[in-house]
Amino acid sequence: MENSPVLVVLNLAAAAAFLIWSVRLVRTGFERAFGGHLRQWLRRSTSNRLAAAATGAGASILLQSSTAVAMLLAGFMSSGAISVAAGLAIILGADLGSAIVVQVLTSPISVLMPLLLLAGVLIFLRSSRRSLRQVGRILIGLALIFMSLDLIRDTSFPLTQSDTARATLAYLSGDPLTAFLLAAVFAWLVHSSVAAVLLFATLAAQGVLPLQAAFAMVLGANLGGAFIAFFLTLQSDVDVRRVILGNLLLRGGGACAAVISLYWLDATALIPGGSAQQQALNVHLGFNGLLLLVGLVVLVPCARLAGLFLPATAGLGADITRSALDPTVKNRPALAFACAQRELVEMANRIEAMLREAMPLFDTFDEPAAERLRVEQREVSRMSLDLRVYLSGIRSTDPNEDTGTRAFDLAGVAVNLEAGADSIARKMVSLARRKNAEKTHFSEDGWRELSDFHDTVLRNVQHGIIVLMSEDIGAARELVGQKEKIREIEERLERNHLTRLRQGLTESIETSAIHIDLLRALKMLNTSFAMIAYPMLKEHGELLESRLANS
Repeated sequence: MENSPVLVVLNLAAAAAFLIWSVRLVRTGFERAFGGHLRQWLRRSTSNRLAAAATGAGASILLQSSTAVAMLLAGFMSSGAISVAAGLAIILGADLGSAIVVQVLTSPISVLMPLLLLAGVLIFLRSSRRSLRQVGRILIGLALIFMSLDLIRDTSFPLTQSDTARATLAYLSGDPLTAFLLAAVFAWLVHSSVAAVLLFATLAAQGVLPLQAAFAMVLGANLGGAFIAFFLTLQSDVDVRRVILGNLLLRGGGACAAVISLYWLDATALIPGGSAQQQALNVHLGFNGLLLLVGLVVLVPCARLAGLFLPATAGLGADITRSALDPTVKNRPALAFACAQRELVEMANRIEAMLREAMPLFDTFDEPAAERLRVEQREVSRMSLDLRVYLSGIRSTDPNEDTGTRAFDLAGVAVNLEAGADSIARKMVSLARRKNAEKTHFSEDGWRELSDFHDTVLRNVQHGIIVLMSEDIGAARELVGQKEKIREIEERLERNHLTRLRQGLTESIETSAIHIDLLRALKMLNTSFAMIAYPMLKEHGELLESRLANS
């Protein structure tokens, strides 16, 4: 009974699930602890394509996922800070970084697993700081990856003794296309090419998976990994989708060409490595290294090809008459409040787009762009008024049902969002116009700090939209916690600016008022979105005297 086929397969599936979850644990720990720093690092890395690729590789090694790097890119590419070609270089570097991760995770450092687990648990349980707790989470995740790989080795051993299993898997050696496609689907389903490659390489090391099939499945995982980001960014800005499509064309097309080449060359004897596992991993690393070299040469043509497939669409201000407010359900509060919430999400999305367009005005002022922001601000104000009127008309047929509190909370969110749009269209645009009229320039350090602060606020705006859609209490707590962090950053940046004034820097003196006012406008916008979380936290007893309750 112990080695029954059903039990073996069930144990192997559980071990694979454990591996997938462990990889995710490490990735989310890095995202929560260092996501903001990684975003800024990526944004500053576009001076040349080699620097962009190296930065993408480094970020992918830390996050253990090229998909996670793609998601970070999606957060700020639409502001125009990164070109499609530079973004594609970052993604290709990230693909190589994920291949390096697999090599590291299968190296002898796995002997540190007990130490990593012990240190991770102690740090997580003893630390009160959020960033340190995430470091503990990362260490725990790494230890669990090593543990899951050992579990896969143990649970797959009975398959090496089964003639039926050997015959079934041997079929894949003669049909590399099937093995390739199965691996691509698996990698896409588990949303991790790293976990998929680790699984296939470990099965090859056990002798369960024939080497020729392992090569095909490792390459198939690369195709599946390219599709993960493709589907996750279908609703993103067109430039983001061009980068991801370019990566799919290069990585996916390259994987198809590689699997055909390896099959016809019978490459089992050509790939270096002292074991079947190492040979499979070397195929993965060599493929992504070669892909990066080729990709860096054809970056611009590939970006243009992606542009032909995905032409530019209408941007800010399109479809301004759309509304989610359905007057026919005002006597059904649950449906009416859902309509109001969708309208708030639409308002927040518009404000996010405004924030992306506003910051480039400080670099190159564009009057038509400024006018679009004013038009959009008036549209957000109209939506806010319509929403408040709509909320005031919601009535329940049940006299015991309280609709007033919910209506008041949503109306408050609408007012705060309207104030946020106003701080962009009026304050930020007027500051950009003034800077252009005075023909002044920020100092290099000052502009970098302002750009980083803008990026941090933009992330919090996106976080606020997530809270608005999901009503997740944990995300709401984090959003309010970011409000205090923004205040601390703003104070630090003001001190930095005053230091430059004392040093007598001409650029800092000429732009001093604009610099300080822009910091405060961005802080005010952040507060507008942080207020989204307050009604939810108050309802759950998570606020004490306007502060987060300790828990």
